Order: sequence, then structure tokens, then C-alpha cells
Amino acid sequence: MPLKLDVKRKLLARSDRVKSVDLHPSEPWMLASLYNGNVHVWNHETQQLVKSFEVCDLPVRAAKFVPRKNWIITGSDDMQVRVFNYNTLERVHMFEAHSDYIRAITVHPTQPFILTSSDDMLIKLWNWEKQWACTQVFEGHTHYVMEIVINPKDNNTFASASLDRTVKVWQLGSSTPNFTLEGHEKGVNCVDYYHGGDKPYLISGADDRLVKIWDYQNKTCVQTLEGHAQNISAVSFHPELPIIMTGSEDGTVRIWHANTYRLESTLNYGLERVWTISCLQGSNNVALGYDEGSIIIKLGREEPAMSMDSSGKIIWAKHSEIQQANLKAVADTEIKDGERLPLQVKDMGSCDIYPQTISHNPNGRFVVVCGDGEYIIYTAMALRNKSFGTAQEFVWALDSSEYAVRENSSSVKIFKNFKERKSFKPEYGAEGIFGGHMLGVKSVSGLAFYEWESLELVRRIEIQPKHVYWSESGELISIATEDSFYVLKYSPDAVTKAKETKEGLSEDGVEDAFDVLGEVQEVVKTGVWIGDCFIYTNSVNRLNYYVGGEIVTIAHLDRTMYLLGYIPKDSRLYLGDKELNVVSYSLLLSVLEYQTAVMRRDFETADKVLPTIPKEHRTRVAHFLEKQGFKAQALAVSTDPEHRFELALQLADLKIAYQLAQEAQVCAYSSFTSCWTHEQ
Repeated sequence: MPLKLDVKRKLLARSDRVKSVDLHPSEPWMLASLYNGNVHVWNHETQQLVKSFEVCDLPVRAAKFVPRKNWIITGSDDMQVRVFNYNTLERVHMFEAHSDYIRAITVHPTQPFILTSSDDMLIKLWNWEKQWACTQVFEGHTHYVMEIVINPKDNNTFASASLDRTVKVWQLGSSTPNFTLEGHEKGVNCVDYYHGGDKPYLISGADDRLVKIWDYQNKTCVQTLEGHAQNISAVSFHPELPIIMTGSEDGTVRIWHANTYRLESTLNYGLERVWTISCLQGSNNVALGYDEGSIIIKLGREEPAMSMDSSGKIIWAKHSEIQQANLKAVADTEIKDGERLPLQVKDMGSCDIYPQTISHNPNGRFVVVCGDGEYIIYTAMALRNKSFGTAQEFVWALDSSEYAVRENSSSVKIFKNFKERKSFKPEYGAEGIFGGHMLGVKSVSGLAFYEWESLELVRRIEIQPKHVYWSESGELISIATEDSFYVLKYSPDAVTKAKETKEGLSEDGVEDAFDVLGEVQEVVKTGVWIGDCFIYTNSVNRLNYYVGGEIVTIAHLDRTMYLLGYIPKDSRLYLGDKELNVVSYSLLLSVLEYQTAVMRRDFETADKVLPTIPKEHRTRVAHFLEKQGFKAQALAVSTDPEHRFELALQLADLKIAYQLAQEAQVCAYSSFTSCWTHEQ
């Protein structure tokens, strides 16, 4: 099955021919060096050209950011290396590095070094802390040296690609190569290292239109990728995703699976020949340089593959490795809202597929990993394989032993206790499925809800959902669309009655199955129900909750966070980010329980919960009561004299209003006298 990989174009920057691109690790910047001698820096968030300067009137074939020095370093056909401060655009240094065109520059990740390669067949090492002295020359190639790349697992070794048809591997401190890889029939243009810990691999691309994967320990070619129609100009092992990217003068960028070597997709943006590809550690962004400009694409999901069960055990995927952290371990430490939790992480093992999503079943005993068009269900404690199969999507039912998979756009299968129970083809197709209290199926006609047991249609709604969230009781549901979310109430009695009497039944199901309680013009990123309160993160990184038509902001987040869940005994809400950091926010269960009881008009329960709400939270609760129209209860609960005075007037309770006014006068008089005494 194919790797399910979203590809989104984030930036299209038209320009003269682009010879190299680089991505900044902390700023939203892409650097492009051009054949016409200019250098451009684009902001891919604002789509603006933020910096542009002329280096020389000859091609600039290499340019790199050096973030720790605020530099851009360029190499051009006038044989000069130039160093610019990218904040002031002032030229910091310039020197003649080679006796022919400079083809490539690579920056050492920790040392004050750069390596340069040239058509003079040499590679040189420069130390900027020694006034840019050339501290080493690497000789051995017999033609132009097109690219150099430092080994991410051993910063003392690097590889070079040359038109002499070889790839050579070198060591800092030794001027002759450690070994040479031969196998291409024409000149080699590009080379890259595999970043993962499990394979000692190199990749190279050449004018023979072939891409070769090498095991540099055994010094053998383990795979050849064929399919490009012209010279290979750029190759990259993606540092985060299990993919290989290859660019060619045929105008296409091909994406291959790094484990199976299967071709996953071919990108053609119509900008003529591809010259360069740049990926960045810790990012899903990839920059591509062409004859007619440069492009940034975003690959894969931003949302981390992460799930938390009701006891506070978190499971996540770091590449293909599955790890676990337990919130119980941080119970003794003082937790501050929004601060990263010091979690102890346990390795659970490697997953056979590349995880795109992970989710616990409702009772937390099992966890499902989805990716590559497949799913595997593991036991959550020991990661033992329980079941597996093909699926584009997988969802759990409220019953912990039941689940559904969407195999393709027309077929959905239901399983119980790991055995297939039923397979069905929804009437309008299946573009997406949603789990929970009922099985939701998204199609061109909208969203259809089916009973898990009978698979009978309950209701079809004309809406195109992105997410569907059910409350635990199954009474409330939030349906999130592209630009808003709806809160609906489900009526099982209405469904039962309609089935018995056959009244209110149509081809779209039971008309009175759902009541719309409200619509909110906010984009829901992630959501979870606690009682009758819907907690969610929105598109502007606010953590809010919705209850009874009112929205309360819990926190303003400084980055995109994803809700993991709520632990009632801690009264804390937990969120994770794409770097797998976990943070927490206090959210009083007593306040949520009180608001839930009020929404259900269950004032007996509300009165029992009220004493457990701390005094400092009562005025907020009173404002909620007032908005729901329960002013008498609000007056009884509020601890703010001004609020109570306003409520007493609205209720025409003049006795309490008079009493509050008198108390206010006494307070005002006593504070005046104390001030006056102090002045004397």
C-alpha cells in the first residue's frame, strides 16, 4: 500500500535559474542563489521576498546559511567565497577559494569550518576562527567536484560526488580519500547521507539518469532507482520522513519510499529543470530550485502521532520508534501551566510501518498505529502485535472491542474482537470515517451516521466535516468543518420512536435524531469533551472550552499544540506539540461538573458540587449562570459585591441591594478614614 503522504505547496518564488537553496532552522526563510549572480531570501510564511542582493555578475552556484553567526556564505564562478551578515547585508569577508568555478559549500554542524569544492577538482577546508585560513586540501578526484555532504552520524567524515563518475568518502585530517564508490556510468552530480541510525547508507545521482543507494560500510550498491528521463541533478534522504527525493533535468521531483524503494509520487511544477533540493532536520518543509524559480513544499502531517489513555500513559512515534511516557511519574513535581513536563521516556520498540497516527482504544488496553495504507493493533503495555490489515483510515467504536477501517473510497469494514463482522459499501461512497458513539462516514453528499451494531442509517447531514467529536455519554457531538464547528444533541428516544411509528423517517434517516444547539465561527484544530464541556484548540492557538453557548479561554498558547486528554483526579488538561513536548493546564473538574449540571437543569447535583468549587472561581461560575438566565442562582453563588449588586437590582431584590450598598459605603468610609489617619 502507498505511503499516505500529503504534499502541500507553501511558496512559489519565480526568479532566474536557481542553482542552490537552503532553509533556515529558526527563521521562516529560504535562501536561493541564482545563475544571474543574485541571492534572494524569501519568507515562506508571508510569501515575501525579504532580502535580495547582488553577489557578482556571474553564477552563484552555492549559498548556505550559518545561523550561529548570522551569515550567508556564497561561492560563485569568479572563484570567490563571500560572507554576508544576513541582518545588515554587509559583506563581512571575501577571499579567492579556488582556481575554477565553486560548485558546492557545506557548513560543519559544530566546528568553525566550511568545506568548498570546485571545477579545479579540489575540496578545501576553511576555518573562520583562523582568519579563514585554508587548513586542509583534499585531492583525488579527476574531474569537477559537484557536491560535498558531511555525515550526520559522524561529523569527521564527508562524501563527495564528481564528474569522474565516482563518489569518494573522506576524513577530516587525511588528505586522501578513505575509499571510492564506483558504479555510475557517467558523471555523478549529487550525494547525500541517510540520517537514521539503522542503515549506513549513501545516495548518489548521475548523468546516467540513475540513482544509487550505497552501503558505505560494505562499499556495495544495494539498490538502483530508475525512472527519470534526464540527468539526475539533486538527491536527498529526508531527515524526518522515510522517503528519498530525487530531482532531474526532466523537470520532475520523484518521491521514493526509503525502505521499500517504491516510487510514491512524482511532482512536476512546470518550472523546467530541477537543480537543487534542500531538507531541514526537524521540519517537514522541503525547498526545490528550478530553471524558473524555487518552491517550498510541506510533506506529511504536522500533527504528531501521539495518544494518551485515561490513566495518563502517553504513547508516541519518533520516526518508526514507539515510545511511552507516564504522567504518574511527574505527579510529585510541581506542575506549572504551560511549562514542559519532565517526562521519563521508555523505548517500546520499532514499528513495522511508518506511523502517521496512533490512538488508544477507549479502555486503553490496545493502541493502533496507522501508516503506509496499513494498520497494526498492539497491546498498549508491551507492544505485542494483536492484529493488522490494510486501511486508509481506522477508527474505534465506543465499545472498546469494536473498530472500523476504510479500505478505499467505497468500502468500510467493521471488526469486533479482531474478527471481521461486516463489510459495507456506503450509498454515496466513503471519503472519510469517524469513530465514537456511532460510525460517521463522510461522502460527497455530507456526513452519514450509522449504528455500529446494525449499520442502519441514523441520519445524513449536509455538512463536510474535518473532525467529529462525541461526548462520553453519547448525548452531545461537535462537528468541526473548515471554518466553524457545530454542537448537536443526539436524541435516542426520537430515533426509537421514529423506527416504531415510521413517522419522521426519510431516505436521510430520522429527521429528529439531532438538535443543533449552536454554531461557533472558529476553526477547531483538536478537541475533547469533558462532561458537557467541549475543550478545543483553535487556529490562532487558543485553548478554549464551549459550554451552553458560552466560550471560555483557558490559555493563549505560544505554538500549535494538540490535545491529548484530561485527567480528572489531577484536574489537569494535557497537550503535546510536534516536537513531542507535553504541557499541562489546570482546569477544575468541580467547575466543569457544576456547569454540566446547570446545562442539564440538574440543580440538585449543582448544589452538591458548589461547595467543592474554590471561592476565587465562584464569580466566574456566577457569570456563567447569569448568561444561562439563572440570575437568582448567580446571586447566591457570586462573591463579587459589584456583580451581586447588579444582579440584586435586576431581580428587584431591594433588600440585598440595600445591604450591599451599605456594606460598600462602610468599606469606602473605613478605607477613607485609614488613608486620612495615615496622611496625618
